[in-house]
Formats: sequence, C-alpha cells, structure tokens
Amino acid sequence: MQFQVPIHIKPLEPRITYRDKILLIGSCFTEHIGNFLIEQKFDALQNPNGILFDPVSVCNSLVSYIQNKQYEEKDLFYLNECWHSWQHHSRFSGLDKQQVLQQINASQQQAHTFLKQADWLVITLGSSFLYKLAENYVPVANCHKAPAQTFIKHLSTIEETVTALDGTLHQLFHFNPSLKIVFTISPVRHIRDGVIENNRSKARLLEATHHLVNKFDKLYYFPAYELVIDVLRDYRFYDIDLVHPNYPATQFVLEHFAANCLDADAAALMEEVKKIVIARKHKAFNPASQQHKKFLAATLDKIKALQEQYPFLQLREEQVYFEKELSV
Repeated sequence: MQFQVPIHIKPLEPRITYRDKILLIGSCFTEHIGNFLIEQKFDALQNPNGILFDPVSVCNSLVSYIQNKQYEEKDLFYLNECWHSWQHHSRFSGLDKQQVLQQINASQQQAHTFLKQADWLVITLGSSFLYKLAENYVPVANCHKAPAQTFIKHLSTIEETVTALDGTLHQLFHFNPSLKIVFTISPVRHIRDGVIENNRSKARLLEATHHLVNKFDKLYYFPAYELVIDVLRDYRFYDIDLVHPNYPATQFVLEHFAANCLDADAAALMEEVKKIVIARKHKAFNPASQQHKKFLAATLDKIKALQEQYPFLQLREEQVYFEKELSV
C-alpha cells in the first residue's frame, strides 16, 4: 500500500559542492538547512540580520549587504531597557548601544564580503505578512515586542512580492554575476495570523517564487514546504505547538535536500565528515584509557588525511580539539 504522495524534485544543475560558498537568508527554517550545512563543514553563512520572515525584509537586507550599509546611532531605538534595530533580529539587541552597532556593522561587512564571493544564495520565505511603522510606513523586519499600535500589518500581494524580489535579483546578479539562487518556502505554519490567512500568505509566496524561477535561468526551487505539508501530511511531524516541524520532519527535508542539491562527490565526502563530527561529540566512559587514546589518535589521523586530500575542507577546529584531548 502507498501511504505517501510521491513527489518529483528537480535536482539542482549544477549541484552544490564543498568548494562552494553558500549564503542562507530568511525564516527560521533557513537555519535548519544552514545548521546542517555548517555542521557538515560546508562554507556557509546564515542570516546576517538574524531570522527574517517576509520577502521585503529579505530584499532590504540583501540590498544592504550589496551596499555594505553601515548602521548609525539614529538607526537604533530604545525599548524595554535594550537597544534594537528594526531591521535585525533580537539576537543583535543589547544594553550597550555602541556594542549593538559594532555587532550589526561587523555582520554587515562579513555579509558584504561573503555575498560578493558566494556561489549560492538560499532564500527561505516564511510569510507574506509585512509590518510597517505606523508613524512613517517604514517596513520592519522584527517587531521586538513593541505595542501592536506601533505597526500597520499588511498582506503583500503577489505583484508586490514579485516586484520586490525581481528588483533585488537584478542587483544581486550585477553585484555577483556567478551567483545561483535556491528558493524555498518555510513549512512553519504562521497560525497566529489565522489558518485561512496563513494559507493565503503561503499561496502568494509560492506563486511569486515560481514566477521568478520561471523567469531567471539561475533560480531554482526546493520544495521544503511541499515535503512537510503534502508528503508527510500529519500532525505527528509537528512539535507540540502544532506550528514548527519536529526533528523527524526536518531530517526528512534535509535528506531530500542532500539527495537533490549536493553533488555526488560532496555527498560522499559528507559521510566522512559526519564521522568526524560524531566522533567529536563522543563522551568517553574512561577518558584516560588506552582504548580512548587510540580512538582520539585514529580520528586525528583521519582529519589530517582528509585535510591533505581536500585542502578546502574546514576541519581546523576539529583538529585542534583532538590534539588538545590527546595532550591531556
């Protein structure tokens, strides 16, 4: 018996390799993909502004990286005993205004440099709902728990989303002509907006994204949304909040991402890297035993062999860790 609807995923062409630089931006589901790539030692940078949900915030952030925008004191505001930026996630917020600015601008500079050299940009869109400041209609990327009357909530039309993304894509390709872009739609359900409203929001993202993918040669679509919503189709695959996909669901998506987005050599090398990553997480029952020392030495030899064979592989942190453990 067949218990799942089959899904055809068009593989990337070309596919992602370990030599590629990958910038990821967008909703919290972006970070599932980003964390997966980073843990497997791909050269990836994720969410330089922190988590972003709507297309306008994503576009504004990408343009700021292209321009290498540096934020000033006037770009911050004070609320609930912290300094914040309307364009950044609360992980940048803090008590010291200068420190907040320093962190934001350091991230801007890093994103500017990385994006100029990037081979891939992964954009995960979460919601068509956009929030604007009521006083001047400036779009915000994060509300920072400000009072509801501070904002005007707007459900972006398909045309508005296409226009925003289209303009940003032209700037991106001018800034980095070799850049390739993968779009995904987050399977996280924005139920606070309402079930019907969430579906309208996602539908607009889907239509806008596919319009652009059909327009540009270097744009691709990976169906993270469809894998959870249409293939898994069960609340068993959501956390207790019934909003966020749980661990089995995210792993299911990541397995399909690896199978359809990574090239064969990268997939094979990833299995070797995975062994190193797992070995580092290993907690020895008896750290002083000769058996454990042999395990450390064998793993260190494997790291050195991989780095010699693949000089671009980022295993320096693991090498230092195992050398330190052996010296104890």
